[in-house]
Amino acid sequence: MSEGKKMTSSRRHHLKSLMLQIAASWIEQEKKDIAAAKEAYMAENCPPPDLSGDQAALMELCKKLHQAIDKIDDARYDAEAKVQKTDTEIEDLKLKVVELAGVKKPALKKVRMSADAMLQALLGGKHKVTMDLRANLKQVKKEVKEEPTEAVGDWRKNIEDKADRKKMFETS
Repeated sequence: MSEGKKMTSSRRHHLKSLMLQIAASWIEQEKKDIAAAKEAYMAENCPPPDLSGDQAALMELCKKLHQAIDKIDDARYDAEAKVQKTDTEIEDLKLKVVELAGVKKPALKKVRMSADAMLQALLGGKHKVTMDLRANLKQVKKEVKEEPTEAVGDWRKNIEDKADRKKMFETS
C-alpha cells in the first residue's frame, strides 16, 4: 500500500475477521483429513478381528494380539530411549556452545540515583523505605586502655627474665 492511502479501521477489522474465518475453516478441514487418514490406516493395518469360532481359536487370537502388543511396546520403549539420549546430547552441545561463545556482559550505564530513589523505583511508589544506613549502626564508645608504666621499663631486664624462663624448660 502506498503511504498516501491508509486503510480505515473498519476495513482493517473486516479483513482481519475474514482471514480468521478462512483460517478456522482450514483448521476444520485439516481435522477432518487427519481423522479420515487415521480411519484408512486402521482399516488397512488393523482389520477387524474374526470373533467367530470356538474358545480355543479365540484364545489363540488373544495370544497373538498380546505378542503384537509386546513387540510394539518394545519398539516404543527403544524409540523413547533413543529420543531421550539425543535430547541429552543436544542439551550438552548447547551448553558447550554457550561455554565456547561465552556470556557477553552488557556495558553498564552510570546512573546517578540515591539509594532511596533506587528502592522506590524497584518496589514501586506504594512502599516507603528509607535507606539511612547510619541510623541502623550501633553506637560504640571507644575505651581508652591504660598501659601499665612498669611494662615499658628496661628492655634488658625483660630479656633476662625470658632467658631465665628458657633455662627452666631446658633443665626439666
